[in-house]
Amino acid sequence: MNCGAKLEIIVIYSMIKGYIWNFILKQVNNLDNIHLLLAKYHYICRRLFFKLIIMDKIDAIDLNILRALQENAKLTTRELAEKVNLSSTPVFERLKRLEKSGYIKKYTAIINAEKLKMGFMVFCNVKLKNMNRQIAEEFESTIQGIPEVTECYNTSGNFDFLLKIHVADMQQYREFLFNKLGKINSLGTLESVFVMKEIKHNYSVNV
Repeated sequence: MNCGAKLEIIVIYSMIKGYIWNFILKQVNNLDNIHLLLAKYHYICRRLFFKLIIMDKIDAIDLNILRALQENAKLTTRELAEKVNLSSTPVFERLKRLEKSGYIKKYTAIINAEKLKMGFMVFCNVKLKNMNRQIAEEFESTIQGIPEVTECYNTSGNFDFLLKIHVADMQQYREFLFNKLGKINSLGTLESVFVMKEIKHNYSVNV
């Protein structure tokens, strides 16, 4: 957790702690119940601080959950709990925390491109005529709207971007170059690399 995140947690904690204290003060009708209210206040604050601190931290169990979901995202909470040796309730809470904190971006299905006759894969290196923030953002925005481009990376080296393209065949790729990619005004030069055989394609991250 970086310094900015820690500072944000401290600020949020202080604000919420103040709200809780003001609420408790309004509940104090006499001195008889003030000790009980103070005890509740300190307990709530400790729990709140603990939850805020662990929000962006993961442990070995969280990693096991992520590994299991990378293998099969259709696992139910009960099945997931069996795999990580926990009951369903804490696994459900951990899963929601991992989703909320961004460790799990989304759940999706992996489609067989060959079955859909879209298995012709090309990596295309692109260099723009000129390069600045506005030109790059315009290019990136255009690429977002082209469905044949399944992945796009801003890279270092002789080229500015690396595109991964799925089409049906060479003819369709040619049409794609002429009618879509070639119409981008900032496009300078490009280099197409055709995939002859896919050796390894691992969708998971080594955690």
